[in-house]
Amino acid sequence: MSDSFKALQIDKNDDGQSVNFVQLTEDDLMEGSVTVAVEHSTVNYKDGLAITGKAPIIRKFPLIPGIDFAGTVLSSNHDDIAEGDKVILNGWGVGEGHNGGYAERARVKGEWLVPLPDGMTTAQAMAIGTAGYTSMLCVMALQDQGVKPEDGEILVTGAAGGVGTVAIALLAKLGYTVVASTGRVEEEDFLKGLGASSIINREELSGPAKPLAKTRWAGAVDAVGSNTLANVLSQMNYLGVVAACGLAQGFDLPATVMPFILRGVKLIGVDSVMCPLERRKAAWQRLAQDLDMDKLAALTSHQPLDNVVAVANDLMAGKVRGRVVIDV
Repeated sequence: MSDSFKALQIDKNDDGQSVNFVQLTEDDLMEGSVTVAVEHSTVNYKDGLAITGKAPIIRKFPLIPGIDFAGTVLSSNHDDIAEGDKVILNGWGVGEGHNGGYAERARVKGEWLVPLPDGMTTAQAMAIGTAGYTSMLCVMALQDQGVKPEDGEILVTGAAGGVGTVAIALLAKLGYTVVASTGRVEEEDFLKGLGASSIINREELSGPAKPLAKTRWAGAVDAVGSNTLANVLSQMNYLGVVAACGLAQGFDLPATVMPFILRGVKLIGVDSVMCPLERRKAAWQRLAQDLDMDKLAALTSHQPLDNVVAVANDLMAGKVRGRVVIDV
């Protein structure tokens, strides 16, 4: 094993943010009970914000970005994790306040790590990544609230993005009728290939919302927020359920209480960052069981670590569909 390893590091000075590849040693890593040889990472929306500096995601400098990774344990002082174990990391502030996955080595707390499910590779785990794991948490939230395939159509917003594509594939395999909302209508064949039954243009949902609109959806997975979420809420069936996990359009919610008090609509917030370990493990086991790996492969592309900055810029420009695995 080489004493040094390659990492992408973000620093900040009076002139702004700088992003550079550097050579580090394990002495440069932060405290933690487990050191991992990172094999794969991915690029999520939050990673795009961090690398481009479009939002203050990173809380301390210098820092290695990358909010998730998968790899093999090199050393461990944690009782439940042994050298040689394959593990997954999502969230917990990694890539924000703790060095993240865009490096050949990572050191984190053992309780932040999830064992790689049997039959899943580290590359598949990062094709899923935080976006796909969040999708599973959204599907679990709908099911926890009793939403069944026979109840009606399920809307997925931001459908061509990381959360949306995996949500479509999951819901379709589970027997739900999925409608995909996207601004990239040229992706219709791709989204239908994942399992969407039909496509709507996101412009139908992006303007100001009525307090109540014609009912349409039994459930929804929303990664967009703002007017889109307000419109979705106004269109929910009686006792419909929305799982909200993102803010691609904005963090505001210009809605009214009408859907909640007149139709019994439920809005369930889904957080992937601080989600308790047992629910994380359950989500990853469900992903291994419920996600069609052929469909996952169809929505995934691979890029080397050297290209991660370009991928982040493309993601923020809306030029990336599905999932991008970074081969570290």
